[in-house]
Amino acid sequence: MKNLKFLTLFLSIVFFWACNPKSEGTDAEVSEAKEVEDVASAKEFSLNTASSTVSWIGSKPTGKHNGTIPVTEGKVSVEGDKIVGGSIIMNVNDIQNDDLAENADMQAKLVGHLKSADFFDAENHPTAEFVITSVNPYNPAEAAKAKEEFDSEYKPASADEHIVASPTHKVTGNLTMRGTTLSISFPANVQMEENKITAKAKFNIDRTLWGLKYNDEAGVVDKAKDKFIYNTVNVGFNIVAEQPAM
Repeated sequence: MKNLKFLTLFLSIVFFWACNPKSEGTDAEVSEAKEVEDVASAKEFSLNTASSTVSWIGSKPTGKHNGTIPVTEGKVSVEGDKIVGGSIIMNVNDIQNDDLAENADMQAKLVGHLKSADFFDAENHPTAEFVITSVNPYNPAEAAKAKEEFDSEYKPASADEHIVASPTHKVTGNLTMRGTTLSISFPANVQMEENKITAKAKFNIDRTLWGLKYNDEAGVVDKAKDKFIYNTVNVGFNIVAEQPAM
């Protein structure tokens, strides 16, 4: 009964991991990894890695950092006018920071820390991957309930604020980071042309669900001391996939 009440209260914000513990730290729908269907017969569009980006914003009560993770390869699989699969591979070992561009020493220190075992553990997990399992028309009624954050000047943008303009589809796929694979669902604006697909998305995830637990909120007894990093990370996808013209 307790689990049923929780699901009703938080609607689609669900996390099943191990013995199904729950977390409020995500605005994308999160659940156990889903089965990936065989779409070998589908038409493939290759990702344009120069035009595709994955962005991140990390927040703490005293400031924010933002940057990107390079997209190294990927594809989108299409049958008829429907996206049925695809994948995006990101080079975590080359994670980038943007806001400290004018302070090379601080920038290098931050990037090194992000790649360390405190966060992505890039030495052992140099890549991250997102594998599409379904793409369906967007239903505004399924919008995620925004997490209530500890109030500070630099708290993360909520799901109501950090959302792509004019979402057309709900994208679901398995996100693997740091050796952990979970399914996430989020709204996206997807545009399909004869030889080109563009997809833009903005959503929030709880970094700790993938094992990035450095200075997480759960271990903070007195948040007034501001000695923590918000679990919520603002993520953005801007994906371009193309097929050579016949």
